[in-house]
Amino acid sequence: MRAALGFEHPAAPWRRAPERPAAALAARAVRALIEEALLTPKPALVDRRGPGAHRDLDLGKLLRSACALRESFERMALEAEGASADLPLRERLGALGRQGERAMLAATGGSNAHRGAIWVLGLLVAARALADSGATVHEIVEIAAHLARLPDRYAPPLASHGARACREFGVGGARGEAVAAFPHVTEVGLPALAAARRRGATESCARLDALLAIMSSLDDTCLLHRGGWAAVEAARSGARQVLSLGGSGTAAGGKALAALDAELLRRNASPGGCADLLAACLFLDEENPHPWNA
Repeated sequence: MRAALGFEHPAAPWRRAPERPAAALAARAVRALIEEALLTPKPALVDRRGPGAHRDLDLGKLLRSACALRESFERMALEAEGASADLPLRERLGALGRQGERAMLAATGGSNAHRGAIWVLGLLVAARALADSGATVHEIVEIAAHLARLPDRYAPPLASHGARACREFGVGGARGEAVAAFPHVTEVGLPALAAARRRGATESCARLDALLAIMSSLDDTCLLHRGGWAAVEAARSGARQVLSLGGSGTAAGGKALAALDAELLRRNASPGGCADLLAACLFLDEENPHPWNA
């Protein structure tokens, strides 16, 4: 009877075809960027309240940038499906990442909203597409690290603020984090996210606490570019203070978070690298199962 009435007709408008794996991975990456952007209140970062320490960014630009990257992430996943984690794939992914940067700049009117995130999430999207369906989070990040270690002969010389901060301050930056298999994601951010959930924190507070945990130890090149080691130390000490008071969801932790926000705004310093790694946490958090949610 249902078939006779048309309920099982393949063209019925209420029946959606399953999303292709590459499209699903791209949607997941975009979702991670959107959820990171909307998370509020983040210290000195763009969120629902305003632009934070940024003069050329706002929430609308971040959301437009995230959506503009969907095609590049999907093409990265398609390239990786059934491929080998070799130099030709690495170079194809690099070219797609640069296309993603151009799409980002077109969407934001020339502002760098997600250059670091394109690198981080692009590697993870490709690694997830390369990995077996039952791969663990650690196996996925090891594949991403292998890709990151391969040279891209066609990459232009790095002239970004992050690259200059790496040279000036002798830190690894986003590239170093990827080459090391994202330790601030797997050893800091994801465990902090799971621990906050187990304590009964709201999802927003759990994600804020994961961001703060990353801030407490990362040599963030965005902070270094804006304010040198003094800005990094201010971010670290402020993040540790919030966490020591029970996290962003407690009254004392909330006050300490507001104080950290004010201090970083005073320094005109934004932990953008930490935000990119939080997006990576949110992307990998959708792996099921993973050990932190056990």
